[in-house]
Amino acid sequence: MGVSPARTTNSKLSERPLPDDGNLPSKRSNYNIMDVIFNSASKLTIYHQNVRGLGNKMGEFETHILPLLPQVICLTEHHLNNQQIGNISINQYLLGAYYCRSKHKFGGVNIFVHESLIYSNIDVNKYCHEYDLEACALKIKIRSVVYCIVCIYRPPAGDLSKFLKLFDSMLAHLHSPPINLIICGDVNINYLQTSNSKNQLDSLLALYNLCGVVNFPTRITDSSSTAIDNFFMDKGKNVKYSISPIHNGLSDHDAQLLVLHDAIINNQIPHSTTIPQINENTIAQFKLNLSYENWSETFTEDNVDTNFKNFLNTYLRIFNSTFPYKRIYPNRNRNAWITKGIKISCKHKEALYILSKNT
Repeated sequence: MGVSPARTTNSKLSERPLPDDGNLPSKRSNYNIMDVIFNSASKLTIYHQNVRGLGNKMGEFETHILPLLPQVICLTEHHLNNQQIGNISINQYLLGAYYCRSKHKFGGVNIFVHESLIYSNIDVNKYCHEYDLEACALKIKIRSVVYCIVCIYRPPAGDLSKFLKLFDSMLAHLHSPPINLIICGDVNINYLQTSNSKNQLDSLLALYNLCGVVNFPTRITDSSSTAIDNFFMDKGKNVKYSISPIHNGLSDHDAQLLVLHDAIINNQIPHSTTIPQINENTIAQFKLNLSYENWSETFTEDNVDTNFKNFLNTYLRIFNSTFPYKRIYPNRNRNAWITKGIKISCKHKEALYILSKNT
């Protein structure tokens, strides 16, 4: 388990309501991302996605996430080890909590927190067991309410009974009447169908007054449409909320965006920004890191576009890990490298991804 030190400043955010008419779409809906951003301003917004590997997607992920600017980003299956995850950075965010596998590849969960929020890490490592339950957690305070945010991953090949036992122990440790407990993640249990696995999980969650709120597909393939990613929370404590899917093509799982409308955050604009520290020493280290990279694995595909994407993501990963950010005042021009052309290309890619899944 690892933690970044708590920090303070301010923020902006994101959202979009879903119709409660009981109609469950089998294909991806065309949610207007500008509506999502506009409707969530100044409200606590939590983003979750199973990214199926974060390391080679950081450039594209940052381009996707910054327009949304949620306060909390929860990611499952980051596929990184303890050393690699320490080199991952997102501008304006801090790595608040994470879990990495030590015995097997892939898996893992992590939570990024917007730099405007004060947070504290919660150690839940003793409840984690590779292939059964992988989790990390932290607390944030919005006005007088304390939110405990937990990100979990249950691998499909894991033992359900072990997962439920570990999950129950963790919930018993975290649950407290004054605390608003929000859990998100990939549990690999389809909430669009009734099943014994779903009934067992629902029974456990009910003991803590929690329930799933995702009622749309989060993973759509040629042969299936399932909601295996979910948010679990106490609806009595979160009366006004909305949740929506976010389609970005980063993974075979769509993201989910939860907005708590009663959790109002002071709408203060940061008076500072961060820029990479580029000097002779960091440039020399950057060149050295580039020389150590095994570029042969980057150009293994026949498709030129895929090879370029692999190259760009590898290059950006090394760049972001080599040139640490520093805070400056008052300039707020962030991410200058994300040009208008890159933004257009990302939007075009997302549109093609949604089109490919709907045809």
